Amino acid sequence: MALSRSARLAAVATAAASFCLIAAAPAPTPGSDGIGDPYFPQLGNGGFDATHYDLNVAYDPATDRLDGVTTVTARATQNLSSFDLDLQKLTVTSVEVNGRRAQFTRSGDEIRVTPRDAIRDHRTFSVTVTYGGVPEALNGPIVFGSDYGWMKTDDGVFVACEPNAASTWFPSSDHPSDKATYDIRIEAPKGLTGVSNGRLVDTYDVRGGQTVHHWRESRPMATYLATASIGKFDVKTGRTPSGIPIYVAIDPVLKNSNNVDVYGVTAEVTDYWAKVFGPYPFEETGAVVDDMPQAGFSLETQSKPSYSAVRSEGTIVHELAHQWFGDSVSVRQWKDIWLNEGFASYGPWLWNEHKGRSSAHDSFLAAYNSVPASSSFWQSVIADPQRDTMFNSAVYNRGAMTLQVLRERIGDKDFFKLLRTWTATHRYGNAQTADFIRLAEKVSGQDLDGLFQTWLYTKGKPAL
Repeated sequence: MALSRSARLAAVATAAASFCLIAAAPAPTPGSDGIGDPYFPQLGNGGFDATHYDLNVAYDPATDRLDGVTTVTARATQNLSSFDLDLQKLTVTSVEVNGRRAQFTRSGDEIRVTPRDAIRDHRTFSVTVTYGGVPEALNGPIVFGSDYGWMKTDDGVFVACEPNAASTWFPSSDHPSDKATYDIRIEAPKGLTGVSNGRLVDTYDVRGGQTVHHWRESRPMATYLATASIGKFDVKTGRTPSGIPIYVAIDPVLKNSNNVDVYGVTAEVTDYWAKVFGPYPFEETGAVVDDMPQAGFSLETQSKPSYSAVRSEGTIVHELAHQWFGDSVSVRQWKDIWLNEGFASYGPWLWNEHKGRSSAHDSFLAAYNSVPASSSFWQSVIADPQRDTMFNSAVYNRGAMTLQVLRERIGDKDFFKLLRTWTATHRYGNAQTADFIRLAEKVSGQDLDGLFQTWLYTKGKPAL
C-alpha cells in the first residue's frame, strides 16, 4: 500500500528527529584513572559506579600465592570507550566485559580495560578479571609507619587495608566514595578458616584438600573495609543481648592473653552504641583477632573489626564506634578522616561515662591539659591533615575534643539528636565536614562557625 504524501513527510520528520537525537549523544570517551582525591589522585576510577563485587580468592600459605577471579558489577556514568580498575603488583591474565574477552593494558597500579563495544551511559555492565601472584603489603608513614594491607602470618594472612591497600589483593575502584555490596569466597587449605565481612552463607570443601568460606556483605561497603583474613581460629557465634548476630574468631595462640573477653565486650558495646548512635547498621557484629605483632594497629573492617592482637576494651569500643562513623557513614574524601577517627576516639569517653568511671568532660580536660601549647600536636589542621599525617594523634584526639566542646555548647539533648540524625541521614553513604557543620547548626539552631573554625581549621591550642 502506498503512503500518502503527508504520511511520507511525517516519516521523514521522525527519522530526522531520531538522527538528531543520536547525533547529539556524546561520543564514548575513556573514564578517568582516578576520582581526583587530593591525597590519592589515582585511587578510585571515573566513568562508572561499582555496585557489587564477587570475589573468589584462593590462597596458599606455603607459597604465599594468591589466585583470584573478581567480577565487578557497575553502572556507567558516561558513554564509556574504556575504563580503569585499581590493582597493585599482581599479574592479570584475562579480562572480560559482559562475558566477552576485552583488551587491557597495565600502567603502574592501573588496569585500562577496553571492551569490544562502548558502554552507554546509565547501563549496568560487568567486568571479570583473572589474576594472581604474591600480594605485597604496603608500608610508609601513612599508617603509623607500619605495614598494612595483605600481611602474611605464621598460619595464613591478616588483611587490613586502610587507606589504599584493598587493590593489593583484588581489582577495584579503590576509594571510599565508591561503595558496593560484596560476595567474598575464600579458598584455603582445609583446617584454616577464611573470615570476611557480613554473614557466612556457606562453607564447602573442594578438590585438593581445600575449603571455601563464602561471606556476603549485603550493605554498601568501602573497599578498604573488605577483609579476607585466613588462619587457625577459635570461632564463637551467637547473638548479643538485644539479638544482633555475632561472630568472633580468635587465633588460639592468643587465647589467654590480655584478660579481655572480646566476645562479651563486643556484644555489650554493640548494643550500647545501637542505643546511642541509632540502629546497628549491619547484619552481624564481631571481631577477627589474629597474632600479627608486626601490625601495630587495629582496623574497623566492616561488621567485624580486625585486631592484630587481643586489644584493650577501649580499642574494641573505638573500633565498634567506627561501624557507624566510618563504615556506615564514610568519608567523601580522605581529608575528612576526622569524621571517622575523631568520632571513634570520642567513643571511649562516652563509654567510660556510661560505665561510671569518668565523665566525657573530665576525659576532655585530661586530654587537653596533657598537651602543652608548644606541642606540634596543635599545629595540625584536622579538617585537612595532609596525606602522610592523616592518622596523627591530633586527628583522633583533637577530633574527640571538638565533639565534647560541641556537646557542651549545644547541650546533651541536641548533641545526641545530632549524632543519631547524622548516622540516619548518611546511612550507607558518604559525607564531608561541611555536611556535619550544616547539620549541627540545623539541629541546634545555633551559629557554630566560630567553634568549628577554631577547633577544626585553626592551628594552635584553643583557649577554653
